Amino acid sequence: MQKNNTPIRAAIIGLGRLGSRHARHLVEKIQGVDLVAACALEDDQLQWAHDELGVETTYKDYKEMIDKENIDTIFIVAPTPFHPEMTIYAMNAGLNVFCEKPLGLDFDEVAEMAKVIKEHPKQIFQSGFMRRYDESYRYAKKIVDEGGIGDIIYMRGYGIDPISGMESFTKFATEADSGGIFVDMNIHDVDLIRWFTGQEPVQAYGLTSNLAAPELEKIGESETGVAQLKMNGGVIATLIGGRHAAHGNQVELEVMGSNGWLRVGEHPDLNRVTVFNENGVTRPSLQSFGERFDNAFTDEVQDFVNNVAKGTQPNVTVDDGIKALKIAKACQESADTGQLVDINL
Repeated sequence: MQKNNTPIRAAIIGLGRLGSRHARHLVEKIQGVDLVAACALEDDQLQWAHDELGVETTYKDYKEMIDKENIDTIFIVAPTPFHPEMTIYAMNAGLNVFCEKPLGLDFDEVAEMAKVIKEHPKQIFQSGFMRRYDESYRYAKKIVDEGGIGDIIYMRGYGIDPISGMESFTKFATEADSGGIFVDMNIHDVDLIRWFTGQEPVQAYGLTSNLAAPELEKIGESETGVAQLKMNGGVIATLIGGRHAAHGNQVELEVMGSNGWLRVGEHPDLNRVTVFNENGVTRPSLQSFGERFDNAFTDEVQDFVNNVAKGTQPNVTVDDGIKALKIAKACQESADTGQLVDINL
């Protein structure tokens, strides 16, 4: 718990596409926190943090930063395979930790990570499932909880990244293991399905293809993924992930109930403008997940910072992160083997 309402002193590991967004939010939007240090491997990213955000000190070695800096909180936005070791080091150093999803890729490493987190109950840990903080998803969840569409029968969640991001993704996936399309992209949908239904999946069946991007075969990645989940309470769910949306970033969630249904994010509208001209009727689209969920990212981190200040654990726990990872990896295992995979959580 923070004393005398003094700002939390924080550092961040990772200044890539998502890390830079978190860093800017910490400096410009989040209340009650000072971003005093940053760690990244690229010189231009560190220079940006110093020049644009006014970060006092920068590092290329996260352990050196944790050992030297007078901080109490760390934000981990590094490539997924490094999340467990970074979290373990930070927790053992007495820090509060916000770790982006997924928690990791290796189950043994993630299990050790969870063990260390639970050995430090007074330190705050949160996994980054920001869609729970999006106002549209929260409103939809409220309708479901109040019985507005009856009992959930079926859910469909999908995220299709813009094709303009293919080059960036290919570079990322060449340098680090993404975990596959279900872990990298649909893990958010997995979390939402668990959150909305209050149920756990017991079986998964997945399929992947590269019809729109055969070049991904060379690096062991998939451009399209589809998975079916059977939940322990009878709900059936579908996950769809892709990297080929020509119009922008397409993210949707559909919930079918016994007495109605609802849909979140039917059109990826940038704003409320509709253009009528010789090209027909057009509406500008959101071009990235960062644009779509900017407020959710802010609210998520603000909630974490508030919990650190109060000494209370957030609603999104390490167990949520572990379960989402197991489910997403089961979908990938099914796609790789062509077999139905049982899930034991």
